[in-house]
Amino acid sequence: MFILKRQDVEISSIQHPSRDQQVPILHYQGQTFRLISVFKASQEVEARSLWRELTDNRGKACVLLEEPERYSVWGKIRLEQLGNDTGSHSKTEILTLASILVLQAVYMEIEDFLGTRQAGLFQKDVGDVLQQKQFPQVSSLEVVKYLLTTEPSQIAKLPRWQETHVIILLQELHRIGKSYFGNTNFANELVEKLLDLPDAERSLFIDWLNQSPLSKLWQ
Repeated sequence: MFILKRQDVEISSIQHPSRDQQVPILHYQGQTFRLISVFKASQEVEARSLWRELTDNRGKACVLLEEPERYSVWGKIRLEQLGNDTGSHSKTEILTLASILVLQAVYMEIEDFLGTRQAGLFQKDVGDVLQQKQFPQVSSLEVVKYLLTTEPSQIAKLPRWQETHVIILLQELHRIGKSYFGNTNFANELVEKLLDLPDAERSLFIDWLNQSPLSKLWQ
């Protein structure tokens, strides 16, 4: 939608009405935008790629802010939406949903780049881990296939996982993914794997991830 410079906009922060956090808000010509993702100055290509994905392919109203030391992408929001912007999902449900999206994204990359046979083996490897670690409500490989292939919005009921399950899943997913691809490039540009999440849910997950040991694995 817009590519802007710092002098074009006003940036402030407001207290989230239902959570103990400050929310960065960008103001431009009477419109308000919420921070989606921040990139280093050297990541101009990645920043523009995310901005185009959101604006051109997903029809979102977004700002790409160019600053000397960084790039940032902001999504349009009405301030009155903030109080309801995680819908009916609890924090653990948001973490669970986000981890399933990441899992599905890696699965699809394996299928696209390595073929259906490798994707099938990956499905089995993931299933083995979830069953060995005794993940709640993962009783068979059919359940694993369901989680890997069903649109998250269509999953009838999210499994009752806790933060520890999400951490284990993402640690093991990183290990398994590296064994298939031979590198860890699949773990980069995590935000692009989470575009189907509402902005606030995505921000909550990224904030949580950045404060955990997983931040060294997923970027």
